[in-house]
Amino acid sequence: MCKKNILRSLSGMLVLGLLCSFILQPKKKNIWMIGDSTMAIKAPNKFPETGWGVAFATKFKGHAEVQNKAKNGRSTKSCINEGIWKEVYEGMQPGDYVFIQFGHNDEKVQKPNTGTTIDEYKANLSMFVTEARSKKAEPILLTPIVRRAFEEGKLVDTHGAYPDAVRQVADSLQVPLIDLTIQTAELLTKLGEEGSISLFLHLPEGYPNYPKGAVDNTHLNEDGAEAIANLVVRDIKKQRIPLMNDLKKK
Repeated sequence: MCKKNILRSLSGMLVLGLLCSFILQPKKKNIWMIGDSTMAIKAPNKFPETGWGVAFATKFKGHAEVQNKAKNGRSTKSCINEGIWKEVYEGMQPGDYVFIQFGHNDEKVQKPNTGTTIDEYKANLSMFVTEARSKKAEPILLTPIVRRAFEEGKLVDTHGAYPDAVRQVADSLQVPLIDLTIQTAELLTKLGEEGSISLFLHLPEGYPNYPKGAVDNTHLNEDGAEAIANLVVRDIKKQRIPLMNDLKKK
């Protein structure tokens, strides 16, 4: 074979290899997250407080990227009014996922810029779902994680009717639901009143970033964030949500 033919063959093989690589490359996918402080990325001076979305972002292959837009103190109402939802909506592409978890702050009806009635809460969640679908993205609703609230050794509810409102929206709109209220209640009950401290921001005096210490039964530490993220991953697999194919292999 002459030199010219050899070069032509090598060039063809190279082009074919590049084409195959391009064809086999998974499509880039964004996994959007909107919610409150239990999900959010924290400022460095808040460490070791950690939102579970931080741990969740480590669970995916390289072509799937988590865009965590959750923020401390936000409700469905403030997420809309502050333009957080607008940013997410405008960034969504077909095939993206949107994880939606609110409740902790919607409950604060005494705060007019934050709190929502149950009807408002359901309407806002429904709007998120409908608009995500209009962009051919896949919404997933999540009920809020429980607070570590024990009375006489028994975990008590602090969310009232809000988790059930999420369930009703998920049922009426046929949206995948990850019921973190039930799952975290089971986890904390299993760990018990003392054992469950290990998941939350409980720190002694003199701790860096918290010189006076901390006793916080709402916000998670790194271990708590990892535990909740693992619950979400487990449920994605259990429900066989197609996003399971983008998870890293253990």
